[in-house]
Amino acid sequence: MKILIIRFSSIGDIVLTTPVVRCVKNQIPDVEIHFLTKKNYENFLQTNPYITKIWTLDESLFKTINIIKSQKFELIIDLHNNLRTFAFKIFCNSKVVSFNKLNFRKFLLVKFKINILPEIHIVDRYLRTVKYLGVTNDGEGLDFFLPENTPEFKKIVLEKTANDFVCFAIGGQHYTKKLPLLKIIEIITKIDSKIVIIGGNEDIEIAEKLENEFTNKIINLAGKLSVSESAAVIDMAKVLITHDTGMMHIAAAFKKKIIAIWGNTVTAFGMYPYYGKYKVANKNFEVLNLNCRPCSKIGYNKCPQKHFNCMMLQDTNEIAKCAMSI
Repeated sequence: MKILIIRFSSIGDIVLTTPVVRCVKNQIPDVEIHFLTKKNYENFLQTNPYITKIWTLDESLFKTINIIKSQKFELIIDLHNNLRTFAFKIFCNSKVVSFNKLNFRKFLLVKFKINILPEIHIVDRYLRTVKYLGVTNDGEGLDFFLPENTPEFKKIVLEKTANDFVCFAIGGQHYTKKLPLLKIIEIITKIDSKIVIIGGNEDIEIAEKLENEFTNKIINLAGKLSVSESAAVIDMAKVLITHDTGMMHIAAAFKKKIIAIWGNTVTAFGMYPYYGKYKVANKNFEVLNLNCRPCSKIGYNKCPQKHFNCMMLQDTNEIAKCAMSI
């Protein structure tokens, strides 16, 4: 059986689809798993042993559709379910099953604060898409496979930290998912440990300010690493402090201890750290009982209410205390 799984973006969402990839591969005899995603997410999927071939979305949607159509997939598992994936359903002449995104229920929660979302993690909802194939959850959690080589930066981190450090992923896809600089400083001040900062190019400025503030305490790797290299740092860390980001899900794939700080998004969306059958110490920090939260299922480039209480009211004492206790 030749199957295509579609998930275009983003890092965290793709990592959350990995139990579907693994369970389908392991539970259906002689199956061939292909994966369609965006070009910039191809690299970290290449190490996944359950995937036969990775296809990437071309600038021309219809060029990609024609390529996929020529492969004659017996089944397309659409875990993205948007307008672009709808085009694949129409033109590819393959059987298609699609993930139910529950967008109307999310709309009710965001706009009217009416929560009728199921109390079930999105991973289990993804797996419901393939339940009719006889595929069940093996309980092994998420997957993220590191390259075998040991980059030079890992040696540097180990030399400077003796493999005893907190990793702080300071980034986030949107401003309203990220702690302000002053709140990050409050947390770091209260942590008695070496801290390795990771983040994207957009986080370089804040990371440099943190590095100047805490000269001997911080190793700043923001903007210097690939996704897989950032994952390798997380894998070495004792605990990860993170916002609602892809790094959180990568850490869960490694069964790492996680402190997740939530801003405008909420755990009720079902995308909190997922460990499957494993019990791992983790803590979600949310400012509860804010009548403006969640203000979006994704995020904004500024607080719509202008007060940003979902982050400004975070208890940095408790966050730091939790990091040290785990």
